[in-house]
Amino acid sequence: MNLGEPQLQEAIAKRKAIWTDFADIRYLRFSDQCRDVLRGTVVVDDRVIHGYPRIGRILALGRGLSEQFSAPFWAEEKVDGYNVRICRIGGRTIAITRGGYICPFTTDRIVDFIDSSVFDKDPDLVICAEVAGPDNPYVESCPQFIDSDIELFVFDLMYLDRSGFIPHADKYRCIESYELPAVRCLGRFTTADLGKIRETLRRFNEEGREGLVFKEDTPERRCTKYVTSNSSIADIRSTAENILELPPEYFTSRILRLALFLREQGLEHSAGLDRQLGAAFLDGLLAAIAQYEQDGKAHHRFRCRFRQRDSALALLAHLSDVARHKARITRRDLRQDGEHWVLEYDRTYPSLNTLLGNLLKGGQMYD
Repeated sequence: MNLGEPQLQEAIAKRKAIWTDFADIRYLRFSDQCRDVLRGTVVVDDRVIHGYPRIGRILALGRGLSEQFSAPFWAEEKVDGYNVRICRIGGRTIAITRGGYICPFTTDRIVDFIDSSVFDKDPDLVICAEVAGPDNPYVESCPQFIDSDIELFVFDLMYLDRSGFIPHADKYRCIESYELPAVRCLGRFTTADLGKIRETLRRFNEEGREGLVFKEDTPERRCTKYVTSNSSIADIRSTAENILELPPEYFTSRILRLALFLREQGLEHSAGLDRQLGAAFLDGLLAAIAQYEQDGKAHHRFRCRFRQRDSALALLAHLSDVARHKARITRRDLRQDGEHWVLEYDRTYPSLNTLLGNLLKGGQMYD
């Protein structure tokens, strides 16, 4: 283990590392960065799974790439989902979320996407992947190219007890050798290839895809990301019903991204785009109002498939613990469907429901 005992004790004392339980596994989760240890880092059975670093975003593509990179870089598709790290600890394969929780849902479903023999061949491997699809328990939006359930997309590889990632060339060889499902790699570029990159992003925007992640082909591996205007509108559409829980900057930053994307790509401003942006805000709010009038509450319904019933119950407990006062998790149905268990639950945001209840009863609002 490459974290010393004094460093661990300091993190625990500062409440930046918290003991957490998952089934019979007790692990230390870094809920915040402590010195050079990233948020989301996990220590379990004296092994360290380092956190996944945040990736900055550029809004001016040409100047941004020139500013961030001095060497060639790889471009990979950015998929709209949630980030996990998958590894084997004590003979058990687990999936860890960006925040450092062992995820009951993803851990249950790993075998549907990754052959466990990968860890027989490479026991210390850590697979970094995005999970996306309409039947996921965390993200309210999903890629248009996934119609049902979830899919898994590997984008990086690392090792237990080591920070940093496997070099790009080795990563791609491992992905092919282990037959791992992976994000699409568009190739290796330099800043002189700006025209090709812009063309790819324009096509991605037309296809409803999220954007690109750029990773410098150097040991330091600087990274940045850039998203399409379609992604910005999709973000607003999926979160409009949660407008009271999110800071105003969440929405204004996405409008700014949209405007800069149009300018960067030389795209014409259109009435159709105006309608899309307005609908992104209104559709969610109108649906929330209709829900409240019909059911007495506005909520978002989630649906997930599990291999084990106990995993579904563990997810409900996990979500309730993490959401706490921000949202209420309510189980609606848990039934067996063939080889899987199907869980349906609602996530309700008290702030919006309290406000709607007051306004629809004739209450006043001061602004």
